Amino acid sequence: MSSHRLRNIGISAHIDSGKTTLSERILFYAGRLHRMEEVHDGGGATMDHMDLEKERGITITSAATQVEWDQHRINLIDTPGHVDFTVEVERSLRVLDGAILVLCGVGGVQSQSLTVDRQIKRYGVPRLVFINKLDRTGADPVRVCQEVRDKLGVDALMMQLPIGLASDLAGVIDLVAMQAIYFDGENGQDLRCEEIPEEMLEEARLARTEMLESLSMYDDELMEVCLADQEPPEPLIHRVVRNAVRSLEIAPVFLGSAYRNKGVQPLLDAVVEYLPSPEHREITADAFVSQKREAAAADKTADETDGDGTGESSEQDGTAVDDSRIVLTSDPGDPLVAMTFKIVDDAFGQLTFTRIYQGTMERGEIYFNQRTGRKERFSRIFRMHADKREEVERATAGDIVAVMGIEAASGDTYASEREYCTLEGMFVPEPVIGIAVRARDRVDEDRLTKALQRFRREDPTFRVMTDPETKEIVIAGMGELHLSVYLERIRREYKVGVESGAPKVAYRESPTRAAEFNYKHRKQTGGSGQYAHIIGRLEVFAGTDTDPFEFEDNVVGGRIPRQFIPSVEKGFRQCLEQGPVARFPVIGVRVELDDGSYHDVDSSDKAFQTAAAACFRENFRKMKPVLLEPIMSIEIECPRSFQGSISGDLNSRRGLIGSSNMVDDVVTIQAQVPLSETFGYATDLRSLSQGQATFTMELHSYRRVPTKLQEEIVADRREAQQSGAGIQYSASV
Repeated sequence: MSSHRLRNIGISAHIDSGKTTLSERILFYAGRLHRMEEVHDGGGATMDHMDLEKERGITITSAATQVEWDQHRINLIDTPGHVDFTVEVERSLRVLDGAILVLCGVGGVQSQSLTVDRQIKRYGVPRLVFINKLDRTGADPVRVCQEVRDKLGVDALMMQLPIGLASDLAGVIDLVAMQAIYFDGENGQDLRCEEIPEEMLEEARLARTEMLESLSMYDDELMEVCLADQEPPEPLIHRVVRNAVRSLEIAPVFLGSAYRNKGVQPLLDAVVEYLPSPEHREITADAFVSQKREAAAADKTADETDGDGTGESSEQDGTAVDDSRIVLTSDPGDPLVAMTFKIVDDAFGQLTFTRIYQGTMERGEIYFNQRTGRKERFSRIFRMHADKREEVERATAGDIVAVMGIEAASGDTYASEREYCTLEGMFVPEPVIGIAVRARDRVDEDRLTKALQRFRREDPTFRVMTDPETKEIVIAGMGELHLSVYLERIRREYKVGVESGAPKVAYRESPTRAAEFNYKHRKQTGGSGQYAHIIGRLEVFAGTDTDPFEFEDNVVGGRIPRQFIPSVEKGFRQCLEQGPVARFPVIGVRVELDDGSYHDVDSSDKAFQTAAAACFRENFRKMKPVLLEPIMSIEIECPRSFQGSISGDLNSRRGLIGSSNMVDDVVTIQAQVPLSETFGYATDLRSLSQGQATFTMELHSYRRVPTKLQEEIVADRREAQQSGAGIQYSASV
């Protein structure tokens, strides 16, 4: 099938807007399924193929499939709606040519709708809007359309009117063809087109006039027809809508209820009619240096031959090349360029989901990873239908397929030539929450490590690290649901009992006053002895993790030989790993070594190290050390209406608000909050803001812990040390 008859689309929305139900209807009406499944039924929807998805009734991972409609092939990706799995939407939109934004007819533009809209705009993806759930009480498509204009800044054009609402929803009115469409049959599979009901005719004429007036702003020919009070032909309206959608100027709005089997077929007609094929999306890639040089040489040759001196880029093998970018074509005869966007490990090996932008991918051929330079053989190529696969011999430009047997990472570019080009990667948000994990039984530690390595490879927002101080394994992700799903998958897929808990806060110990020392280490009772004598002062300075200690040598006259001075510094540094208050690392100590003495025979490097260490342990308590806690610099973006509740919550967490800036209706709050008060903050912030606030966080500094809180921390630390316990883990998941 020619690429101009191909559509790559994704379905995105806020959670529980009906994306998966809509996907199920599309599969049924396109003949891919013979029986529709429901999300909350025992069997679960086809696109929700994981057991966890069926049990929870939510989409966790994006699922791809392919259907035929009106002699067109549609590659369809159903994406999750929950913000915790936003990377699935991110990487899907990165490789798609169009999108359907599903909105609830009652809820309208909700929090995740805003996030999805930002992702759609980030990658410049044309979109249609489908207002779903018009069978529910309170549904109002006109209000939702206005919300799209106000909140998303998109010119939303209603292409249909509903015939009835809530329980009276009977069908839709097509404002282009000016006809009523009803959905008959047990599953709404039989379309019946009739005249518009008499009582809605005037409303339909007014809505059509409004639609045409809006469309005329994007096309001079249509404007001339409208100004002449003539009836524009349907092909002209379709052309104007198609061009405006592909140039990202409008978002046509379609109506229905996927659950009640109404409005899905006209939406599929609109996908074919208005959304672009791979041929109509201009995709550029960064050329390698070798490509740039070849392009420059070709330009020079062309200029010499033509004599026009324009210096314009030439075309080689159908690929236009300029100084730094190449424009990819959908010609199957050009060199292959493909991008990996998702990695899935299963029982049969690693599946690498790939979008082909140029050329043809052949089974058994060798292609080059443009990031690593490594050549790899594509042994097997599959078309995917949720978790089912169909092996194919080849795939061409525009196709979305899965490749088995290659070692790739999300965002890698593959080409048939070494150092050909690289495609722009995808945006990966930073994790916002972390928990410590461990295997309940030590024999399961290897399997836990294997599971964590797999999930880290599959999901760019899932991070695994080992705390260098507490030695705990810490996993970080986009939210509590995100991490709980992975913990449950570890239990089910790897049979590992996992225990989890909040990571321990990395406190520091720091002195508050100076102290002088005069310490003599002497061990001279038989055999080779030890002798070291040091005199000086312990000072306080503003230390950091990267600069926790300062040492100054003021010894003159050879009172301590030069070769022993580094030993004194080393002895002091060794004591910084654990302080006397609660055995946390020490920062902010400055040592001034002023004087001392040595013995010609008994003094040694070891003697001076031992003297320095013992001197520190003896004198550090005289410096009245206190605990310091990590303070995080946090930046929160939220709608103005939530500023008060969020600021109050920050104050309750011992936070200090530095500034609040407002741009339009969005407030940016800068604050400093103790790390110990931020565990679970991602979930709390979403609750406070109805999911509309986002935040970023990084270490700012260390600040003294309040006295009462320090006493509690020290007591808990001692109790844990006496019992031999570390972090308090919850029961196995």
